[in-house]
Amino acid sequence: MDLLVFKLVVTPLLLLAASLAVRRWGEAIGGFMVGLPLTSGPISVFLSLEHGPAFAAQATAGSLVATVAQVAFCVVYCRLASLGWRMALSGASLTFAVVAALLQWSGLEQTGLFLLAIVAIAIALNLMPNTAARSARVDPPWWDLPARMALIAGLVVGVTMIAPYVGPEASGVLASFPFMAIIIAVFAHRIAGHEAPQQVMRGMTASLLGFATFFFVLSLVLTRTNLVAAYGSAIFCTLAIQAVSLYRMRMPAALPAK
Repeated sequence: MDLLVFKLVVTPLLLLAASLAVRRWGEAIGGFMVGLPLTSGPISVFLSLEHGPAFAAQATAGSLVATVAQVAFCVVYCRLASLGWRMALSGASLTFAVVAALLQWSGLEQTGLFLLAIVAIAIALNLMPNTAARSARVDPPWWDLPARMALIAGLVVGVTMIAPYVGPEASGVLASFPFMAIIIAVFAHRIAGHEAPQQVMRGMTASLLGFATFFFVLSLVLTRTNLVAAYGSAIFCTLAIQAVSLYRMRMPAALPAK
């Protein structure tokens, strides 16, 4: 029961923080936050506690597969955003599924998947727009944040419940599907227009290097040390990478126009 309460509280609060960041600092920073393993990280902890570190270590391969698939998701959503959120979400979700299936079929190990993710992120950032959203702002309805939190809580509980039936790698892929980014992007799309979710997706792509680092480090240490040390090491490495990524992401905005 305590673990269930933890699931129902922690990830929704992380989504709340990301949603408030969007309102305070803009869509790109909100997307950068949801690109962190805010959903898949807690799910990995739950998998370790409920099914053992070996199961969670195997699931890191699925999470690294999903990193590349998330990059493809972000690029396609950006490209289709002007056609409306339904078209963008459908096309991006289909792309995620196809890329994830192909990479799982390829049989690449964690190191190969990590290197592929780095290359994919670098290419994607050159394909995505890097301009501030200019759409008119509208105050969100009162139910906006509670609805987001309820959705993500249900998704986290659902993924951890079906994990033993689908296996570790599929669990890693499901846990890393960009549920939180979808919630942020679709709400932004409906409220502020198509340029807002484009910046969510760019920010998310920039932060996926830290996401990939988190799961790559876990794949190396999860079965070699205790859970506190393993997740502590992964978090430390992720935060170091994210600090550099955030600095580089914000540099263009700081440069004077010529």
